[in-house]
Amino acid sequence: MPIRVKESLPAVDKLKKENIFAMTEERAMHQDIRELKIAVLNLMPDKENTELQLLKLLSNSPLQVEVTFIRLVTHKYKNTPMNYLIKNYRPFYQIENQYFDGLIITGAPVEKLEYEEVDYWGELSGILEWSRIHVTSTLHLCWAAQAGLYYHYGVPKYELEGKLSGIYAHKVLDKNSELTRGFDEVFYAPHSRYTGVKSEDIRKVPELEILAESDEAGAYIISDGGKNIFINGHPEYDRTRLAEEYIRDTDKGLSPAIPKNYFPDDDPGNEPVSRWISTSNLLFSNWLNYFVYQVTPYEF
Repeated sequence: MPIRVKESLPAVDKLKKENIFAMTEERAMHQDIRELKIAVLNLMPDKENTELQLLKLLSNSPLQVEVTFIRLVTHKYKNTPMNYLIKNYRPFYQIENQYFDGLIITGAPVEKLEYEEVDYWGELSGILEWSRIHVTSTLHLCWAAQAGLYYHYGVPKYELEGKLSGIYAHKVLDKNSELTRGFDEVFYAPHSRYTGVKSEDIRKVPELEILAESDEAGAYIISDGGKNIFINGHPEYDRTRLAEEYIRDTDKGLSPAIPKNYFPDDDPGNEPVSRWISTSNLLFSNWLNYFVYQVTPYEF
């Protein structure tokens, strides 16, 4: 599937090297087709890697997708030059009168803060409220899943005893769900977080359903019928991402635990083997097909 993105994004050249068709805006204008419009609120510090990870997953579909990266105006970005953001991201106020087929909100390294202590919580709350009317389906990842559950349904988060990091086994609970269609009964997914939500809190909310769960990592895929989908982990992570985080934290002197079920023989000197990429691709393609494309009208 061709994905339509700004040609200035560094991810474009990397996608082309992997034979993933990234269409420029100029070429897309000559195609008589109504592409899916997906907005991405990228809250991760490493913008370029997250862009690449998400674009790879969005490309695994026969549908044409136009991706718009949006940024917050109430947050001072420390890890990304402002000229990069101005060139490749649109401030939310420029798109708030538009409608989108889908919205993706990424995780963010602010888990230990109370939601109201996050400097952009007010603006993020406005975007979550805006999505009720302006977005067909919103996909929340990791911290954004916890924030979305809290904002929409009052589900609290809890700080874990230590960082949950590694690749964990999950079980599909609803075999008839379109979101997990094609999943193995047991599948693997990456987690990297300091907080979590409790399954018993989620099950108290009639609108919510847990579609997949892990004995070790807890509720993983939660849905309110498709308008909001909460993924309490990092399905977008590529093979080396957890290793990069482990090295980063080690260099900072944090003495992190070795990510579980990740390095062969639990030896960081060994190259990690991916066990979740195919499932992550299926998750995103199911979301795009069943909860975005099949639901949204041709004309907003």
